[in-house]
Amino acid sequence: MTQPFQLPDFYLPYPARLNPHVQEARAHSTRWAREMGMLEGSGIWERKDLDAHDYALLCACTHPDCSAADLSLVTDWYVWVFFFDDHFLETFKRSQDRAGGKAYLDRLPAFMPMDATDTPEPVNPVEAGLADLWARTVPAMSREWRARFRESTENLLNESLWELSNINADRIPNPVEYIEMRRKVGGAPWSAGLVEYAAGAEVPAAVAGSRPLRVLRDAFSDGVHLRNDLFSYQREIEDEGELSNGVLVLETFLGCTTQQAADAVNDLLTSRLQQFENTTLTELGPLFAEVGLDPEGCSRVLAYVKGLQDWQSGGHEWHLRSSRYMNGGGAGPPSAARSPFGLSGIGAGGLGVSAADLKLTTGRAEAARGRRFSHVPFQRVGPSRIPDIYMPFTLRLSPHLHGARRHLADWSHRMGILQPQPGVPGSHVWDEHRLLAADLPLCAAGIHPDGSPDEVDLASGWLAWGTYADDYYPAVFGRTRDLAGARASNDRLGAFMPLDAGATPVPANALERGLADLWGRTAGPMTDTARRTFRKTIEDMTESWLWELANQAQNRIPDPVDYIEMRRHTFGSELTMSLCRLAHGQRVPDEIYRSGPVRSLENAAIDYATLLNDVFSYQKEIEVEGEVHNGVLVVQSFFDCDYPTGLAIVHDLMTSRMRQFQHVVAHELPVLCDDFGLGREVRTALDGYVRDLRHWMTGILNWHREVPRYREEELRHRPALPAGGAVAGPPAWRGPTGLGTSAARIPLPAGARP
Repeated sequence: MTQPFQLPDFYLPYPARLNPHVQEARAHSTRWAREMGMLEGSGIWERKDLDAHDYALLCACTHPDCSAADLSLVTDWYVWVFFFDDHFLETFKRSQDRAGGKAYLDRLPAFMPMDATDTPEPVNPVEAGLADLWARTVPAMSREWRARFRESTENLLNESLWELSNINADRIPNPVEYIEMRRKVGGAPWSAGLVEYAAGAEVPAAVAGSRPLRVLRDAFSDGVHLRNDLFSYQREIEDEGELSNGVLVLETFLGCTTQQAADAVNDLLTSRLQQFENTTLTELGPLFAEVGLDPEGCSRVLAYVKGLQDWQSGGHEWHLRSSRYMNGGGAGPPSAARSPFGLSGIGAGGLGVSAADLKLTTGRAEAARGRRFSHVPFQRVGPSRIPDIYMPFTLRLSPHLHGARRHLADWSHRMGILQPQPGVPGSHVWDEHRLLAADLPLCAAGIHPDGSPDEVDLASGWLAWGTYADDYYPAVFGRTRDLAGARASNDRLGAFMPLDAGATPVPANALERGLADLWGRTAGPMTDTARRTFRKTIEDMTESWLWELANQAQNRIPDPVDYIEMRRHTFGSELTMSLCRLAHGQRVPDEIYRSGPVRSLENAAIDYATLLNDVFSYQKEIEVEGEVHNGVLVVQSFFDCDYPTGLAIVHDLMTSRMRQFQHVVAHELPVLCDDFGLGREVRTALDGYVRDLRHWMTGILNWHREVPRYREEELRHRPALPAGGAVAGPPAWRGPTGLGTSAARIPLPAGARP
């Protein structure tokens, strides 16, 4: 069979190694699969199928240092998960039996009890295998690990319905949607949990939910999935009729050839691996210090990182050798795609020679890395170019807009937002002119067209506080690379959001004063649970500003996936969306808000709005502020393309996210309501939330179109000189400063800002 494309030149920074207990694991997993009913008579596999797939080799490559007993157990887990995948395909995907598939999946969580409780009697090999594996695995792990691993296993199982629904709908997902859903159905987060077990490196609970550990897991997962997409394209597209493959997704979205799409997928795979490296080297150390992690805990985290690295390199080697994938026929990889020395312990290379393979990176990978760190700030780009933006919904404005404008001006003066902060250089970022140019009540009036005067005033205040802070942090902490000062500022902000809605310290500046006022007005009427959730949306936003400052200090353009996901926080999207949820009280259960379709709906709306902001703010951020956090710039860096091309790609992505929003409303929410058996009142409240999200998007688009904030003439405005004081504006650009930047002090290229 002719291959649809040539496998690309992979970035392989970690040499592959082989666990010496591979033969024992092969023999054990074969016996176990037969005992569970997965082989002869199952209608899915015969012995020859299991031998050809060689999951023991996969696990021996991906877990090279674990014991024989642990390797056998991990191999059994992989035999089970691949059998599940094929069993679900043959039983439900080929017949497109969604109802049967849902009933099948609904039984499986009962075989993963958190405590020693009885489980149902298994009725098929998947249930029998899961019951056996769970009982053999969880006694060695903590309750926190069990909860995380159970969740990732449920995601892996349940999101198979998403793939089945996409086949039914004859629909290819957009790139962002695909990455998010692939993490759930693709299984790599589940694999990361088994790395903790096999490496004896359970991640301490104190850091398991932190951004660095989340990014490491997600970057690892994306790397595993994108690599699998390249090798499995022919099998999935030509044999199974799948629409969930990254190569097909980019081929469709970019309108390019299959080979070009494969190369782009490989570039994204490389970017995710380099994100993994950057997070390990720049974020783990500060995290350990921040939480006071002891040496044993630090050692476990680093062993976990090493385990994820081993999985990447071992997984690649297995894909090159397995008959399951497109790799030159399955007898071995083509010469252009493998090491001339072979895998350590396999073939002519012999044990211990993998380090002799010096081709750990590629010219293409290092060129991409270089672009990410070599951006010249303050380049003259001219006015932002605004395309014809797709908006299928109608704008409505609150009749309370004029009153909100007047009240916000009074509030801003009372909070001190329009004055320099005493003893804080660079803090005079807003004056009344800049406040009026932002016209944040216009945004609030579009987001809440049916809100009361108090609700529109409150939304205007939150928008003003968040926008002011977004300007304040780069001005006060960014130019001096004062990451410690920004962290201290964040720590103090937490004191102004008491969960008991009690007293707060005396504010030291306008940022604290404004937050204290808004928190008191917003959180007071909330339930304890709602107050805790609302506080987390603010903390996620302020924490994301530290991520921006760290990238700015490195002069690093973010990885595309990391950018999209962090932009949701830096934009304050969840904060303003949570105000929409408040209007619906407790009528919509939390489990509905946490469900896949609702999160997909919200993320599609958020991404539409954040990319919209990037389009309008391009000149402000690139030319005036010297920013690296702009979606158009991120795309330019990733694809090595010019501004018009990058803008066109971002515009297409905005449109696809809006169409996904419409798709979820039309096709996924009705199924969700039926699956949960929601009554009329809850369905009406959910419809109201969807309507609020439409207002949220139309209000934000209208605001960007109407306000002067992003226009060239407004970008030249500097805050008025306060009486008796000096303006603390941006310094003249003299190029990068600090350790390791002396070589950068060269004449700026043509077009750069002097």
